[in-house]
Amino acid sequence: MWGHEWPVLIAAFFVGVVSTARLVRLVVHDDFPPTEWLKTRWYARVGDSPWKKLVECHWCLPPYLVAPNLAWAVLSDLHWTWWLANGFLAATYLSSIVVAYDEYPD
Repeated sequence: MWGHEWPVLIAAFFVGVVSTARLVRLVVHDDFPPTEWLKTRWYARVGDSPWKKLVECHWCLPPYLVAPNLAWAVLSDLHWTWWLANGFLAATYLSSIVVAYDEYPD
């Protein structure tokens, strides 16, 4: 990974941040059925413990998503599969933001 040029590392940083933001949005705020299933399983596992808040807090969840994503980036040396998965998530999030701000005011 450290053999990459600075522009590649900067691009990877931004793509990784935006893709993680998309995952956080999916888990914490969206009604996407797979993430609803995941949250239901999480609630059943942790009960009413403080860990319940992890999937409800957009400030709490990111470290637990960034860590494995960063490990994947470093251990794979930014393999094309990392770029594909993270690029897809980042592109879907950015396109959703563009559409949200492209709406006519009510």
